[in-house]
Amino acid sequence: MGDVLGPKLISVQVGVPRTVILNGEEVSTGIFKSPVRKRVHMGALDLEGDQQADLSVHGGRDKAVYAYPSEHYPFWKKQLPGVELPWGAFGENLTTSGWLEKDVCIGDRFAIGSAEVVVTQPRLPCFKLNLKFERDDMARRFLASGFTGFYFRVLREGEIGAGDEIVRVHQDEYRVSISDILKVYLGAPHSDELRARALRVEYLSDSWREELSQQA
Repeated sequence: MGDVLGPKLISVQVGVPRTVILNGEEVSTGIFKSPVRKRVHMGALDLEGDQQADLSVHGGRDKAVYAYPSEHYPFWKKQLPGVELPWGAFGENLTTSGWLEKDVCIGDRFAIGSAEVVVTQPRLPCFKLNLKFERDDMARRFLASGFTGFYFRVLREGEIGAGDEIVRVHQDEYRVSISDILKVYLGAPHSDELRARALRVEYLSDSWREELSQQA
């Protein structure tokens, strides 16, 4: 079964879109998430009680659930002094411990509760992260940090809750980590071989497959 000790689901967050004002215009966003204290159903497209605002760039099968490592919160507390950072502050559905971007590969499958998920891509932050933190540089800083978290596609629906183990049940043979694929995306030198490997991964999201294919 693989890694059965250690990694855990720390907190589960959901939210529905709300309207906020940006430069005098109304913007709908689902980035505001709140913890839930019960077990929830993880469906093929989202968590029970969760919705995305703009389905052209958020949600869908490849980005059904977003996970963010709790290990990054101390970094952000230093970067953003005085800013409250409860679990879910970065819009994640799942706050995790034990898995970092350097360890998690595209195509890796994980069991959480009675559900099974597969990693599809990193998160690329949009202007709504700036909106959430009320600062113009947050999306840029988030991407530059490399602490992007990762999206899951749901392979088996099930119930999940805080405290569940996160067990890697399969490691993809091409071993392209989230950190690796970010380097390719950002144009790191000598990344052609890495890009070619990433394009072989069955569960690489369609949007990233298109992006990497255009870079090739």
